[in-house]
Amino acid sequence: MPISKMVAALACALCIAAAHAQPSPAAVPVPGLPARAWLLLDATSGQVLGAHDPDKRIEPASLTKMMTAYVVFQALRDHAVGRDTRVTVSTRAWKVAPGSSRMFLEPGKQATIDELLYGLLVQSGNDAAIALAEGVAGSVEAFVERMNQEAGELGLASTHFSNPHGLPDPQTYSTARDLSVLAARIVRDFPDLAGTYDATRQYTYNGITQPNRNRLLWLDASVDGMKTGHTESAGYSLVATARRASGSIQRRLISVVVGTASDRNRTRQSRELLEWGFRNFETVRLYAGGDAVGSPRVWKGARSAVPMGFQRDTYITVRPGARIERILHPASPLIAPLAAGQRVGELEVRVDGEPARRLPLVALQPVPAASWFGRAWDGLRLWLHGLGA
Repeated sequence: MPISKMVAALACALCIAAAHAQPSPAAVPVPGLPARAWLLLDATSGQVLGAHDPDKRIEPASLTKMMTAYVVFQALRDHAVGRDTRVTVSTRAWKVAPGSSRMFLEPGKQATIDELLYGLLVQSGNDAAIALAEGVAGSVEAFVERMNQEAGELGLASTHFSNPHGLPDPQTYSTARDLSVLAARIVRDFPDLAGTYDATRQYTYNGITQPNRNRLLWLDASVDGMKTGHTESAGYSLVATARRASGSIQRRLISVVVGTASDRNRTRQSRELLEWGFRNFETVRLYAGGDAVGSPRVWKGARSAVPMGFQRDTYITVRPGARIERILHPASPLIAPLAAGQRVGELEVRVDGEPARRLPLVALQPVPAASWFGRAWDGLRLWLHGLGA
């Protein structure tokens, strides 16, 4: 596997592992929300602060449009399309599920990718979802294939899509945990696009103005996305993200509340969950990305040591005043060649004396192999130390 892909795979694995991490100590009573499932993720540290049935299969409804947006954002990043790219509206897009949410596209007319993204994320337009799928991938079927491919690459093992809009289908399903990972990746991978559309309070297209269904945008100034969902069978759902300063750190929480009884309930429960997370926990930076936290011994290399650390800033979420201990565990023996980004150890974090997290440490610089003589000499020394050759 090419080194670039190895590093990308490691980064993805770290994101997925972080989404399963729990804060420690987790002695804060969790809210009793009457939703089918819910989860609160600190996206800054990657830790789940609390959850109820986070792995229960649920119908995502229009939360599906988060993945639709993710795939379109990828196409924009890769310059496959531009925001000003014009898409001719098909009859299929125009006719989708009469009576469902739409941005009121007209068949045969054109709309830009930019307009369609507003229609998708503000107006929750099912017609916008179809038009975007056709405009980006050529067909709905090809676009849905990309959605599922991305779900696999993001590690969303309990998620599958059959369409780009989320209208009921047995083959469209997800979990609160998977949706939190997707939301975190949208914010992390597309910081210039996340919040551009989904934080807009209202949008006018074709002379028709519609408000964003995420009522938290009016109730909490720190909320800057993401998406609502509703069908009769799924109930009312909301994925919300909020960003607040915590000392010198800009802390982001992502709440996922699915299957409530009403629009009012999903709004109230999401707000309660976000407030609970901001009030009861704080996020502390352990190390800055790129800073060396240690320099373990390297054998058979052109250099005898390698700086190890994290490629990104690394955080932990704890209760205020908690005592944090950091213990380094370099891998041994480390044999060159080593690639930058290759795992070379582990950081053990203890909070108030209790194990909290174990985080992979990576090589911050490559270490090429030594000359033939250097490798032979280190091989002998390894053998004498009982570490093998």
